[in-house]
Amino acid sequence: MSEQAIPILRVTDAEASVRWYRRLGFSQVWEHRFEPGLPAFVEIIRGPVSLFLSEHTGDARPDTLVYLRVKDVDTIAAEFGTAVEEAPWAREIELQDPDGNRLRIGTTIL
Repeated sequence: MSEQAIPILRVTDAEASVRWYRRLGFSQVWEHRFEPGLPAFVEIIRGPVSLFLSEHTGDARPDTLVYLRVKDVDTIAAEFGTAVEEAPWAREIELQDPDGNRLRIGTTIL
């Protein structure tokens, strides 16, 4: 197993968030609840990228910003109907998930 850092994003409805992240190419790996009806903690992956989505208050702050480097930002921009911006280091878009977490997504041009 390789070492990695996995951002934790605060969500209010993990099921709805997983559906939204599927549009970005993520898939759910697992979900944990201490008991039925308690908050969910979910891992989603897209290739080598993992994110944790947590309904637990205090696990993460709303309005978190995560940068995702992808091979083809244009495909994602088309899926979400947003324009790609040109920066000196990458072609980028910025999206907000249903809970206001921000995702800056870019394809490197260097």
